[in-house]
Amino acid sequence: MSEQRPTLAVWKFASCDGCQLTLLDCEDELLTLAGEVRIAHFLEASDAAAPGPYDVSLVEGSITTPDDAERIRHIREVSGTLITIGACATAGGVQALRNFADVAEFASLVYADPRYVATLETSTPISAHVRVDFELQGCPIDRRQLLEVLSAFLMGRKPNVPRHPVCFECKRRGNVCVMVAHGTPCLGPITHAGCGAICPAYGRGCYGCFGPSPNWSGARPNTRGLLPWLDMTPDETERVLSTFNVAAFREDERGLRRPDTRGADHDTPE
Repeated sequence: MSEQRPTLAVWKFASCDGCQLTLLDCEDELLTLAGEVRIAHFLEASDAAAPGPYDVSLVEGSITTPDDAERIRHIREVSGTLITIGACATAGGVQALRNFADVAEFASLVYADPRYVATLETSTPISAHVRVDFELQGCPIDRRQLLEVLSAFLMGRKPNVPRHPVCFECKRRGNVCVMVAHGTPCLGPITHAGCGAICPAYGRGCYGCFGPSPNWSGARPNTRGLLPWLDMTPDETERVLSTFNVAAFREDERGLRRPDTRGADHDTPE
């Protein structure tokens, strides 16, 4: 960190801006945060864009174009700490549905002349391209977790963000398990906590907006083990896994693993 107020930058890639809006929705806490850091680049809130380097960068959105891939490498170079926020930045987002289809066909249906559309065949998380210091999941992220992560990095400590699944949040709220009691399909056992178990609290199953939750050993959840308990047809199962974190859940379903960037450095392509 610099001797003066540390600098904070917020960046957008392919996304809906919802995670950036979560930062703005912090309201009173944002005023306190603004007193502790100098917001040097945040185009969602201001047209001021001071040049780097930056002490902390928050990155929303996935990498979907060649320009994106080049720009994220530059952001990594000028950022002391890089934190990805939201399902798009941590798992490729709902736009990662393209990873399992024909992108050229999509482009031909949407654009009159797709020859001028520069896009990648996949939508990938930031960690697939550069080293990430911390990932904050959710669609959108939880503002309390965001404030905890920012406070932790500003204070030079490890963020205290839970690694347990949504089922723990259900127990804390006193929710009746919708899957056991009513047979409602629910992804809570394999979904990362952070939402406060909103959906099960109102009688519907969790649909995984916070992405896969690691188990106690740090491995990805047993998605394939849960699927038979959902009592769904293959088409229904595919749909329930094909939302905000489609690439991450389908990786788990197939028994694949991707690096855990929740606070631990790891080597990724620069």
